[in-house]
Amino acid sequence: MELQAVIKERFSVRSYKDCVVPRETIREILELTSLAPSAVNFQPWHFIVITEEKGLESLRGVYHRQWIQSAPVIIVACVDHRESWKRGSDGHDFGEVDVAIAIDHLTLAATDKGLGTCWVCNFDVPACKKVLQLPDHLEPLALIPLGFPDTKTPIKKRKSLNDFVSWEQFADQ
Repeated sequence: MELQAVIKERFSVRSYKDCVVPRETIREILELTSLAPSAVNFQPWHFIVITEEKGLESLRGVYHRQWIQSAPVIIVACVDHRESWKRGSDGHDFGEVDVAIAIDHLTLAATDKGLGTCWVCNFDVPACKKVLQLPDHLEPLALIPLGFPDTKTPIKKRKSLNDFVSWEQFADQ
């Protein structure tokens, strides 16, 4: 699929077919995810792939929306704060930015493979850490349900460029 088509086709899927996603397909998506840029190329991400029903049930308990029940895979995208770059001037941690870029790669790679995803941030982070027994340096940033969409691509409503782009005019020097 061409990049423009992938970007236009991607949408937040909240209904999945009852189909297994092949492990090799998940691996291919994660290989493409690993190519995401990151600050100083530190790559401070850690992805936990949940495919077994017992793990899915436990993880579904941290996000109380019925639609996630249909996802055959949930990927937990984490920031590894031991690996993230911190800006020298103010100590700002760029781990969340880096993981967000990687998640974007993941969602586009999944779309290219005919799969759907949804970027879920409104979940119980402490409960997620407990369920996955995560060490302190790993922060779950998002849940990414993954599977074959059971819905059609909705029409995306987007702001016009004029609503969010400014072109600065510089006076001739």
